[in-house]
Amino acid sequence: QLQLVESGGGSVQAGGSLRLSCVASGYTIRNSCMGWFRQAPGKEREGVVVIDSDGSTTYTGSVKGRFTISKDNAKNTLYLQMNSLKPEDTAMYYCASGPLIWADSSSYCLRDRSFYNYWGQGTQVTVSS
Repeated sequence: QLQLVESGGGSVQAGGSLRLSCVASGYTIRNSCMGWFRQAPGKEREGVVVIDSDGSTTYTGSVKGRFTISKDNAKNTLYLQMNSLKPEDTAMYYCASGPLIWADSSSYCLRDRSFYNYWGQGTQVTVSS
């Protein structure tokens, strides 16, 4: 049974840091698109950052320079280091997995949630001003 379990969310003041983790079971993340998405109340779920099998990453503009995605294939775990947090980062954060997209013998991943078919239950991040 494929499963993604997030942890590490919490409440912090603006400027603080959090590190989210997502442990995968039932399959290997090595050859998958992996990503972090977030959804604030009343808003659409947005792709924060995704990572390809070769480690290539794509960030949404609002988090560039503040957030860092990484993965440990041996531990089958995805991470999101979030620094310089802002109140507008407040949301439920979800880990997601989907198949690699292939074109011209190269793979890539998109921040479009429609390409991801496995989701964790989410972990809440709240940033106060």
